[in-house]
Amino acid sequence: MNRKDAMKNFTAFPIYGITAEAMSAGRDNYTVVKAMLEAGIRFIQYREKEKSGLARYEECLKLKELVASYGGTFIIDDFADLALAVDADGVHIGQDDLPPEKVRELLGPDKVIGLSTHSPEQLDKANAMGDIIDYVGVGPVHSTQTKKTAQPVGLEYVAYAVKNARVPFVAIGGLKENNIHEVREAGAQVASVVSEITGARDIVSKVRALALHMER
Repeated sequence: MNRKDAMKNFTAFPIYGITAEAMSAGRDNYTVVKAMLEAGIRFIQYREKEKSGLARYEECLKLKELVASYGGTFIIDDFADLALAVDADGVHIGQDDLPPEKVRELLGPDKVIGLSTHSPEQLDKANAMGDIIDYVGVGPVHSTQTKKTAQPVGLEYVAYAVKNARVPFVAIGGLKENNIHEVREAGAQVASVVSEITGARDIVSKVRALALHMER
């Protein structure tokens, strides 16, 4: 899948999926991702930092094939080398990872690069990167289990991104069914919900309920 088509999936559905096997009620990532895809999610980020390199590689080969079978986009968190090894559609990096321009050099012109941002200053720097990055993460909106040391940025930063982001953005961090409407009301079109989805008894129903809140 080329970069342009891969990014079409970013806005094709209002929920952005992220793996979290430790918060998946004993299910493996393949089972959880398949349910996400069945529910309509078409942009999946693989985030597993505690597994061995070999385990991540073998798992990503299977997940990439699964996501591709639904016409989805498969992104790997942090590991540009892993993204290259499995020919993923792109990578999502943080502020403390390799610089975006170096990641672009490694991945070439046709892979998606997402960048986490936590402040207006970081978003402004991302805006100045031109064609290097394709989308940004905005958050954490609220405190979250998956980023325990990150300070919440609140809805004010979401509103800033609505007005100032030059690339698409995903609101993320502490979002659940009972508060996801807040980021929609602030102007976000795409939101990521992690543990609320991965830990749900019925993932398909949970994702569809979250999407409905984002579409109202």
